[in-house]
Amino acid sequence: MSPERLPPAVLELIPAPAVNTALLAVAHLPEVLLLESSAVRSERGRYSFLMAAPCLSIQLQQPQFGSDPFARLREWSHQFHGAHIPDLPPFQGGIAGMMAYELGQAWERLPVSLQDEFSVPVLAAGLYSWVIAWDHLQNRCWVMAHDWPEPVPATSQQTAQATCARIASLLKEQPHSTVKPASSELALPAWAKPIAPGVWSDFTSKEYLTALERVIEYIHAGDIFQANMTQRLLLRTELTPQAVYERLRRCNPAPFAGFYQHADWAILSASPERFLQIEQREVSTRPIKGTRRRSRQAEADLFTRDTLRQSEKDQAENVMIVDLLRNDLSRVCQPGSIRVPKLCEVEMFASVQHLVSEIHGRLRDDVSVWDVFAATTPGGSISGAPKVRAMEIIAELEHTPRGPYTGSLFYVGHDGTVDSNLLIRTFVMHGPWLQCGVGGGIVAQSEPVAEYDETWHKAAGMLTALDLQFQR
Repeated sequence: MSPERLPPAVLELIPAPAVNTALLAVAHLPEVLLLESSAVRSERGRYSFLMAAPCLSIQLQQPQFGSDPFARLREWSHQFHGAHIPDLPPFQGGIAGMMAYELGQAWERLPVSLQDEFSVPVLAAGLYSWVIAWDHLQNRCWVMAHDWPEPVPATSQQTAQATCARIASLLKEQPHSTVKPASSELALPAWAKPIAPGVWSDFTSKEYLTALERVIEYIHAGDIFQANMTQRLLLRTELTPQAVYERLRRCNPAPFAGFYQHADWAILSASPERFLQIEQREVSTRPIKGTRRRSRQAEADLFTRDTLRQSEKDQAENVMIVDLLRNDLSRVCQPGSIRVPKLCEVEMFASVQHLVSEIHGRLRDDVSVWDVFAATTPGGSISGAPKVRAMEIIAELEHTPRGPYTGSLFYVGHDGTVDSNLLIRTFVMHGPWLQCGVGGGIVAQSEPVAEYDETWHKAAGMLTALDLQFQR
């Protein structure tokens, strides 16, 4: 007989603590993970979730082609569960973590770069038995806890309530001192080329333009329709991960931001892009393709919006990825259930405007959430179309591995509810070093100089957070 599915114990925190204050209060705990909506919108970006000290955890350093990287996580999904409480934030405990871009090598044979000084795993995840959850529209906050990993006994609710009280008490204490991820001192990598004071890249401007021209040649040759090309920026800082993240969220409020710290690395993200969401077996994804830098003048900003909306090049770039994602989701969705309720709509963010689309589908009964991730990882909007050939070209032309950049932070609730972002506008930290990928989709109509400039438009908010600037 399976154990009774009990709901989590719940304790409301009154008044609701500030997210950044709560992060500092638990920052000394292992494997702290914050999934934050620092740009609150009613249709998305409503909730934030903070968790730490998972009762089980896993790290996969390198994928093995043909293996199932989610095998342990599938086991946890079957073993640990509970009853969902309606009218509370959707994640009430479960599995959460990070998938890197290179996790895709578990499903496709691709060249592997050896220049990976940061050595972040391709998969890191934990089973989190407690979570602090905010509903920003209601300005309310709760601690929710399960008594995992033991099988659920009749008295487990009492133990879980004690966990809630312990976490609430921790939030009232003085914040612990925070430190950088431990590491041996990394020397400036051989690939790093000075671009601006305090900023290095794995490409000179000439090299990046040459790579873009090569992508366009592949398009004209019929290999691909689109590929996402990225340059990898490198910066040095004396700030702690928490301090960098606080600056980042202040300069770039985003609906899918995140902070994830392990012993020797950290991820600090101000992502505007959702990857996958699953609610009651309905899956959706929201690709971003098409970018313009925002203006401080309202009239100029509106003109930029209209220019983006009317751009044939950006429309083509977006529609190609919509078709790719429809194809990816068709592998796990019921026939005829896939639809596109939003196509190429302009959305405003702190420093840029984007064209955003939305694709929905109904999952087949025999499909698990891990099957959905396997069918769609890495995301189409940050690889290209056709995806596999685009990834081969990316591996040929990009000098270093992407790591967490263009991967995902995610949660999978004990009831199967899923949300995840795409890790763009993201720093990866190792000791005093920060790396930050910036790129864009290249199509036949692309102009290399304009595409190169777009990468710096996307980097502007990231550099501003560290009081750095770049001018071409």
